[in-house]
Amino acid sequence: MADGKSTFAMHLNAILLPVSGAVYIDGIDTKNDELVLEIRKNVGMVFQNPDNQIITSIVKEDVSFGPKNLEMPDTDIDKVTDEALQMVDLIEYKERDTNKLSGGQKQRLAISGVLAMKPKYIIFDEATSMLDKSGAKQVLDIMKKLNSENGITIIHITHNMEEAALANRVIVINEGKVVLDDMPSKVFKNTELLEQIGLDIPLPARLIYELRKAGIDFGDEDVLTCEECVEVLCQQLNLKM
Repeated sequence: MADGKSTFAMHLNAILLPVSGAVYIDGIDTKNDELVLEIRKNVGMVFQNPDNQIITSIVKEDVSFGPKNLEMPDTDIDKVTDEALQMVDLIEYKERDTNKLSGGQKQRLAISGVLAMKPKYIIFDEATSMLDKSGAKQVLDIMKKLNSENGITIIHITHNMEEAALANRVIVINEGKVVLDDMPSKVFKNTELLEQIGLDIPLPARLIYELRKAGIDFGDEDVLTCEECVEVLCQQLNLKM
């Protein structure tokens, strides 16, 4: 996604309002002042820099901040706080100083604070871009779990094509317009178009793409992951995995 991705994301939970046109979330116009709180409760957001959304100095207090603003009963607040921390594997850090957490732990804490609000949708705005490989994998695993096990819709805004390839649906936006919208295997077949707008394809797909250009026939196999790449290469070389 090109410039404007964060602006787009903030329109989805009414942090920003459109100056023309309209944005609807579950049929609710974001300009409806009476229902803005309902929209923000249902649409959580995890930012690129977790320090921008960590408010207090103690982990459990930070997670409970949102539920307290929703005026939940104290017993419910304690319950949703523990549940949210458990979901991101931070329950053992609930009494920890937030300043003593690693970058990956801080991002998981930011996710936990959103989860405590019980959202239907969570937007991750380049939430892995400041993390090392290990921290990014932890966050991606959490995204997958939240979607598959908890039924939460995940919108992941990213320039990392390997991460985009993990999605069920990829939407490519350039200069404010949707240029591609399909499952990853179909989107990443548009190599030339993606390159024209400054994006690439996942490295495994790039390798197979270049080999196909060199005349090697891989049939109609879709290759997006390292595992799929190894499989088709072994088949081509008649090797056993």
